[in-house]
Amino acid sequence: VLAYLMRFKQICNHPSQWLGDGAWDEPGSGKLARLREIAEAIAAKQEKALVFTQFREATEPLAAFLASVFGRPGLILHGQTPVKDRGGLVRRFQEDPAVGFFVLSVKAGGFGLNLTAAAHVVHFDRWWNPAVENQATDRAYRIGQHRNVLVHKLVCRGTVEERIDRLIEGKQSLARGLLEGGGEALLTEMSNEELMAMVALDLARATAEA
Repeated sequence: VLAYLMRFKQICNHPSQWLGDGAWDEPGSGKLARLREIAEAIAAKQEKALVFTQFREATEPLAAFLASVFGRPGLILHGQTPVKDRGGLVRRFQEDPAVGFFVLSVKAGGFGLNLTAAAHVVHFDRWWNPAVENQATDRAYRIGQHRNVLVHKLVCRGTVEERIDRLIEGKQSLARGLLEGGGEALLTEMSNEELMAMVALDLARATAEA
């Protein structure tokens, strides 16, 4: 069941992520459309952003998309980035005014990095465990941060992603069981009706005007 939940989350990011076709066109994803709005505002103010995703395969498409908005390339860091290169990437982001964004996988970029040059943190998708997500956000709140940091969390309405978001924010017992390591056992205890309610698409809500 968890494997299917991951597939649904990939589709929420962009159908191309699940299909693996590399297209990642903006009309295919409401998240990309919203990310453009956020990124355009950041670029206009000449500020910097951290963009986190739980999926390594999403880092390069997101960086390419953001480069088209900022008009120049940014940086990428994920689990396969050599450790010896990571310090240099952090220094470039911190010191180079031409680098406007840094795309990171939430696990690789969420620990031990000081990225206080960022005035914005964007979570392109939500991590199962809110503690991991909060650790990633804290990269911009390290010692030396003197500005306000805005945190943007992108969630597809009417989908499993919105239900996961509600569980995270509500800190319900179901969220703790599902998100903090007991997910497999808990999901097997859910009834068919509960599972269907978890993953069902609420088409009316998903297509409603904001």
